[in-house]
Amino acid sequence: MQNKKRVRKAVGSLAAALFWLAVWQLSYYAIGRDLLLASPASVFIRIIQLVKTQAFWNIIGNSFIRIMAGFLLGLAAGTILAVITARWKLMYRIFQFPMSIIKATPVASFVILALIWISGKRLSTFISFLMVLPMVWSSVHQGIKSADPQLLEAASTFRLSPVQKVKAVYVPAVMPHLLSVSRVAMGFAWKSGIAGEVIAIPKNTIGSMLYDAKVYLETTDLFAWTAVIVILSVIIEKAFAGLMEAAAGKWGGANG
Repeated sequence: MQNKKRVRKAVGSLAAALFWLAVWQLSYYAIGRDLLLASPASVFIRIIQLVKTQAFWNIIGNSFIRIMAGFLLGLAAGTILAVITARWKLMYRIFQFPMSIIKATPVASFVILALIWISGKRLSTFISFLMVLPMVWSSVHQGIKSADPQLLEAASTFRLSPVQKVKAVYVPAVMPHLLSVSRVAMGFAWKSGIAGEVIAIPKNTIGSMLYDAKVYLETTDLFAWTAVIVILSVIIEKAFAGLMEAAAGKWGGANG
């Protein structure tokens, strides 16, 4: 039964992909100008050409390391800050306002402001960090506050140590929130980091390739790099979600 569902899901996904490829191809025929819209075939061929070069993998590596660094820093800082604000109400009031500002401000505004103080090489790391921080903070804070009061009372009754209380009560309460927000934050970090690269134009990054393709009117390259970004975003998001779920399962097994 489970296998049939997976097959149906795979067939449905394939059908949807083929449908949109057909729409893309028909749009290409309708427009009839390669400068405005590249064909699916030309984009696919260009991606194959890029993948075969060492420069492509260097560019992917540069962007990945910088953006991932920002994501992990945001994940760690957001979690630590959530613990602090959940413990002290005053700290929550202090940090609530700047977090709301960060959430409401467009990425491009932060990129332009950050360029005054930060070099282009480090900008994607900073922007990814800044976008992930309030998302993780809000979700983990909510998770801590949702801890079962009865379990907390039981932990106090049995005189569990602070570490034991965290393992037995808070971690199970926080993990679903952390897993959910990590998936969203990973995708958002990747997109915002690339956006930062497009504006800052650091050398040998995905963002700089997009910028060059736009400036030199290389439409096929523009579509190819955009497709690469989407593919990498899906792969990275699913891989990280798998790692987080495996870690959560292992923790649950340890508790059990």
